[in-house]
Amino acid sequence: MALRRSLVSGTWASLCSSAVVSWLSHRRAAAVPAGTNATSQWVWGRQAHRKDGWSLRHTLVGYVIHHASSLFWASSFERLRKGRRDVAPVLALAAATTAVAYVVDYKVVPRRLTPGFETRLRPADLCVVYAAFGLGLALPWILSRRRMSGTVAKRR
Repeated sequence: MALRRSLVSGTWASLCSSAVVSWLSHRRAAAVPAGTNATSQWVWGRQAHRKDGWSLRHTLVGYVIHHASSLFWASSFERLRKGRRDVAPVLALAAATTAVAYVVDYKVVPRRLTPGFETRLRPADLCVVYAAFGLGLALPWILSRRRMSGTVAKRR
């Protein structure tokens, strides 16, 4: 059950943050895949920062790395969230998980293991990317809670 919850929230976090990275990459670099390509620096080194076009080598590898990282952080979020049902604590846990992810991504790991999209985006853009990530962590829980309350309301 915890694994399934982590897969769902991690996938939502990955999709939400990737959509924002892509949108901002389009605005900043005029290339939708630029930020995602930069994440492939884990495998291809700094040359990944200069890749603008879609490719299996950079775009797919960059997305897979980002998605795997999202699943990692989602597993921590879901372990902490277990049993919490109120919206405020769940959102606070998502925000805290996201803040820790940011600190680890930019203050703890070696430069080559950072997300990479910071090389294609502005520093302020990272706040938007990480906010989308945090929202993505909490979104499946919030949506399922709304669905459940709608079902309860219909039964009355």
